[in-house]
Amino acid sequence: MKSKFEQRIAVLAQRIGRANRAITFGVILGLGGTMAMGAAPVQAQQQGTKIGFVSTERILRDSKPARAAQAKIESEFKKRDNELQRLADNLRNQIQKFDKDAPVLSESERIRRQRELADLDSDLQRKRREFQEDFNRRRNEEFSNIVEQADAAIKQIAESQGYDLIIQDAVTVSPRVDITDQVLQALGG
Repeated sequence: MKSKFEQRIAVLAQRIGRANRAITFGVILGLGGTMAMGAAPVQAQQQGTKIGFVSTERILRDSKPARAAQAKIESEFKKRDNELQRLADNLRNQIQKFDKDAPVLSESERIRRQRELADLDSDLQRKRREFQEDFNRRRNEEFSNIVEQADAAIKQIAESQGYDLIIQDAVTVSPRVDITDQVLQALGG
């Protein structure tokens, strides 16, 4: 369960990262256009624009609230995940038994058991979809709280340390502008 869960978190972090990169790219293009107009670059160079970077993926993976949310969600969904695994194992066993018995079954018995297997498979697929929807909904609830906490920490760091711009996720970043560790520390570890 944990590895699947970690994969789901990584996918969510990547989706958030892509959205932030698109917004960031737009902001950078906008800033580039503003600076190309004249006085802004001189003023920015004289004052020394301070830019920081925060890795949303690391926040959603390594922060104390994210680890707590991950453990909470795992415990909430563990029973249902185990039940789905049990149902899948049962279906697999019944399919194997059917494959073994099929040559000696009457046509009507074979058709009846095929329908039963199809019904079991449909039920399992429906339960998996419901599980995934519930899991995603719950994860999004928990992670939206973490994102709000991280945003508040980032704003506080920006104000206290005089940052002009903080970018969340980018294609390439110099470690000297990465303040992710400070945000993680502000979130409790």
